[in-house]
Amino acid sequence: MKNRYLSLDAFRGVTMFLLAGEAALMYESLAQAFPEGNWLHGLVAQFHHHPWAGLRFWDLIQPCFMFIVGVAMPFSLRSRMARGDSWQQCLRHILWRSLLLFLFGTGLHCIYSDKLVFELWNVLTQLSFTVPVTFLLLRTNWKVQLGTSFLLLAITEVCYRLYDSTAPFVMDKNFGSADMLLMGKLNNGGGWVTFNCVPTAAHTIWGLSVGNCC
Repeated sequence: MKNRYLSLDAFRGVTMFLLAGEAALMYESLAQAFPEGNWLHGLVAQFHHHPWAGLRFWDLIQPCFMFIVGVAMPFSLRSRMARGDSWQQCLRHILWRSLLLFLFGTGLHCIYSDKLVFELWNVLTQLSFTVPVTFLLLRTNWKVQLGTSFLLLAITEVCYRLYDSTAPFVMDKNFGSADMLLMGKLNNGGGWVTFNCVPTAAHTIWGLSVGNCC
């Protein structure tokens, strides 16, 4: 455990445990065991995404995961450079990993659909964008990193509000519906959109600014 941040390991461990619980259908089983009307139903509901407008505990899991990726990146870079890797070698490694993430992410959708499809709606494809963008900011100071994080969030807000100022966040009718131009379809009624990678990058870069301060 030498030179490891136990707080980061614990945070990562809890997040991965919660994700494993979803993959094992634990929360679905709890929802069946404690249906609406049961006094524990409200607690169980926190482990499912809010249908649209609102926030539950489970809605924070992906941002937490992205935040962890950003925090860990400076430590990973220092470790690789301590072994003799150059910045250019690390960059090539990141780009290769990002390509693999993109291929795995799009490939999973082909498996789900049982045919060749081009869909960009999962965490892996989002990471294929956020990881290289975050890496390129590694050598800047934490103020630039934090400012970039807030800038990406502001860009997201502006894009949605300029698209339709009267109803900027109506499901299936907001800026994210540009997926119709990119892929000719929407995911789950527009609940998950490709543009999510931009605010997702903001979470990762925010984590990077914290990791750089450690």
